[in-house]
Amino acid sequence: MQVARTMVQTRGYNGLSFRELAKEVGIKSASIHYHFPTKGDLGAALAKRYTEDGLAYLEDLRTGSDDLRVWMQGYTDIFRQALVNDNRMCLCGIMSAEFDDLPLEVRTEVEAFNALNVRWLTQVLTVCRPQLSEEERQQQALAIYAAVEGAQLIARGRDDIQVYDQTIQTYRAVGLLP
Repeated sequence: MQVARTMVQTRGYNGLSFRELAKEVGIKSASIHYHFPTKGDLGAALAKRYTEDGLAYLEDLRTGSDDLRVWMQGYTDIFRQALVNDNRMCLCGIMSAEFDDLPLEVRTEVEAFNALNVRWLTQVLTVCRPQLSEEERQQQALAIYAAVEGAQLIARGRDDIQVYDQTIQTYRAVGLLP
């Protein structure tokens, strides 16, 4: 699963190959097919695990501190870490770019990841921007999520982590990020 995740984060879902995955892991592709009969099954499992890991991380941020700055720094840091780790993208972010090509089961899991991010950010905005309506908080949460994913994408395309850092700093300065 880890090797498949790395493949998708660096090449996208369409770059995921059972043959190359088997070669990298040192097993036969039939062994992979035994556990994941289709590429869609593997992609959905990857996205589901990624979402579960993301949920645990985000919950830990909120339970580990009462400081909003710690929450938001941790949130942007996880996207930054993917870039630091061989200039990778967020798994579900890169899959979202290929959304039309994804099997339904993968789309469903990618949508769950996107919803998780918007839901978590909406909860954060409830704390720091209580004057907003629920709909306004959800809209801002979506804008924040899209902006952070976008910053990651542009930084990856330039192979320059400073682009990400400067963009996130600008988001904070203009008030997009709490």
